[in-house]
Amino acid sequence: MKAIRRFHVRTVLPEPLAPLGDIASNLRWSWHSRTRNLFRDIDPQRWESVRHDPVALLASFSADELSQLAADTVLVERVHAAARSLERYLTAPSWYDDFAADQEAPRAIAYFSAEFGITHVLPQYSGGLGILAGDHLKSASDLGVPIVGLGLFYKTGYFSQSLSADGWQQETYPVHDADDLPLSLVREDDGTPARVTLDLPDDRTLHARIWRAQVGRVPLLLLDSDVDGNDDAGRELTSRLYGGGGEQRLQQEMLLGIGGVRATRIWSRLTGTPLPEVYHCNEGHAGFLGLERISELVTGEGLAFDDAVEAVRAGTVFTTHTPVPAGIDRFGRDQIERHLSTLPGVPVAKVLPLGSETYEGGDPAVFNMAVMGLRLAQRANGVSQLHGAVSRGMFDGLWPGFDDSEVPIASITNGVHAPTWVDPKVVELGQRFVGPELIRGEQAWEALGQVPVEEFWRVKRELREQLVQDARRRVRESWLLRGASSAELGWTDEILSPDVLTIGFARRVPTYKRLTLMLRHPARLRRMLLDPQRPIQLVIAGKSHPADETGKKLIQQMVQFADDPEIRHRIIFLPGYDIEMAQKLYPGCDVWLNNPLRPFEACGTSGMKAALNGGLNLSILDGWWDEWYDGHNGWAIPTADGVQDADRRDDLEANALYDLIENNVAATFYDRDDDGLPQRWLSMVSHTFTTLGPKVQATRMVKDYTQQLYAPAAQAARRRAQDGFAQARELAAYKQEAAAAFPHARVDHVDADGVSDSPQVGDQVHVRAYVALGGLRPEEVDVQVVHGRVSESDELSDVTTVPLSFVETEDGPDGSGRQVFAGDVTIQRTGSFGYTVRVLPRHEGLASPSELGLALNA
Repeated sequence: MKAIRRFHVRTVLPEPLAPLGDIASNLRWSWHSRTRNLFRDIDPQRWESVRHDPVALLASFSADELSQLAADTVLVERVHAAARSLERYLTAPSWYDDFAADQEAPRAIAYFSAEFGITHVLPQYSGGLGILAGDHLKSASDLGVPIVGLGLFYKTGYFSQSLSADGWQQETYPVHDADDLPLSLVREDDGTPARVTLDLPDDRTLHARIWRAQVGRVPLLLLDSDVDGNDDAGRELTSRLYGGGGEQRLQQEMLLGIGGVRATRIWSRLTGTPLPEVYHCNEGHAGFLGLERISELVTGEGLAFDDAVEAVRAGTVFTTHTPVPAGIDRFGRDQIERHLSTLPGVPVAKVLPLGSETYEGGDPAVFNMAVMGLRLAQRANGVSQLHGAVSRGMFDGLWPGFDDSEVPIASITNGVHAPTWVDPKVVELGQRFVGPELIRGEQAWEALGQVPVEEFWRVKRELREQLVQDARRRVRESWLLRGASSAELGWTDEILSPDVLTIGFARRVPTYKRLTLMLRHPARLRRMLLDPQRPIQLVIAGKSHPADETGKKLIQQMVQFADDPEIRHRIIFLPGYDIEMAQKLYPGCDVWLNNPLRPFEACGTSGMKAALNGGLNLSILDGWWDEWYDGHNGWAIPTADGVQDADRRDDLEANALYDLIENNVAATFYDRDDDGLPQRWLSMVSHTFTTLGPKVQATRMVKDYTQQLYAPAAQAARRRAQDGFAQARELAAYKQEAAAAFPHARVDHVDADGVSDSPQVGDQVHVRAYVALGGLRPEEVDVQVVHGRVSESDELSDVTTVPLSFVETEDGPDGSGRQVFAGDVTIQRTGSFGYTVRVLPRHEGLASPSELGLALNA
């Protein structure tokens, strides 16, 4: 029998418990242990049964039960104390207040991402990109940075992972009712749901309502297309995260980018909060946000398209997380033409060049979302120092004439939100020996090294025990789903040991992350697992994209190896990797393993979370580990860079991994003193806390974004908008002039005086350059001497630039005018020395001299 009507009944809390509603709806509880403890203590058994979900917990009580709870004066006082704590958190002076007092800071920032990993209760994430976005919002809240998040609400999230009897990944898509989640519907003043509307091809109209998740101080707006008025395809558009391809993916990204901008307008109108001045595009999925903002300026301010582009670029920040071209969304030009032809003021003929791969090796027939993201953002970054370098090489075709090091893609290394990821037992230990500010200040991590080693060793065993118990439960549940009976699963009560060296590995499972590298030589791995004196145990988790058959085969290979009765007590694969699992896994591991194919790991923040819980990293020098490994905070797996044969490279690096585990990792862990303490190991852990602790914080990351990107972007956007967008118009006109002039400009001649037959350090070279500027004025260019080491083929490296000053205009050899620039270069190094002269565009609106991709070299 089916119901003819369905609606949701909300829990009505008695007045003494009314604050619980606000406390449960603000996701600060997901990183505030005292608030979680409050909910747990209401009914510990129910708290476990609802998987630590405050909204579900409150909904599980009957009216009579709630009345009984309201009569508990101790509970009521705890509820009101928690409400006061939340209010203090939301209103207390913040780091951003001081920052904004010192300079022109953005009044509001919009942060767009296709996924957000805030808590397992709100499963709107697939992996690292979403977890990073969630940590970004949480840390922005802690710091008081005025961010509003923009994303999509996925009715079935990513997917729930289980295993078949033969170890094959299986996907299910449980439906999540927004009314059962810590979300509230954004409504107009008359109470009707607020909506954004988009035009789609074939005279279709797409509507989406807006759900709000409150992440501490930060509102996260999620667009949901499952609404009346949409056709079936429209209602299913936001059903799954990364679930569709082709036109469905394109329309999702239109809703995220274009609809997201429109949602910010609605939010500001309804709440009175400032409109965003800075728009941060976290990966290319939301790239269409730039087109919507251009449309607003063309239709609302009367700007020409090119002028609007310059106004929009100034306030846009683009972050790339993708180290491989295959990871970028690309659409056919015909799809773009069909879908974007109705966006007001934005001619498709102007849109197509923004995403066109018009560079060597590119495909001009496709529209590249990352390329558009870079072209529509004046400021861009990778997510580690190495990834920034990889990105500069990957996208250097957009800036011809410049060395990779000059490509305007900066680096801001990711961080993790310590209150989310540090286990309460570690927090309690720090509070006992360091003070209550452990996770509130970066300096406190340096003091954590003062904790007595025997106390930390005791707590670490408790964390291992905690992981062991959680893993046993999960393995048992997994085997029941795989078809086993309870009677044959007694062995699951004996898997793992809290006294064995525990190595963790949990990631998405694309090929380059090499889940099965550790299985390269199975017999050797078995020996390490079963070593009678120095055994290891491995806890492994990870999801493969549902369409990635290769990734699923890797999971199956790992599962079938771990199923062997001889070793299954020492190696396990846990399906269903999510935030909830991770919060037990990271603290319980002694070592965090990461063995990607270098340099394809953009950052890899899971190792940071392990480090904050007293874990040591064992990793390929890739991502963040490449810049922060110091020889004492873990181990670097040697890489076989340059070996072209993939099998040969895997063999070499697998053997290097085995050698490190046997001869260094296990040897150090099991080397105990008379008190049973591994003193050298604990010294490395203490060093990790004090050196890595301050660096890997997401608060450090958000401060970096704010200081290096958000504030300059806001200031640039304000300058562009002054006097009727005068600078935007001037810059657009200058770009056209420079693009027309540079092909006709030339360096006619360079004179150099002062170089003796035996030049030495300290000598000065007087350089005089004669340049025809193709119609540009001297003040519209920078003329530089670029000098450095020089190879036998005359290639410069390790270069320094020295500006030349305009001297005069004189007639050129052909009778035309040319400009003379001159300056002095001081020789500051021994060895081979070379120089050249180049000409670059100059305009006060440019953030870097390479921004236009124009360079004239002598």
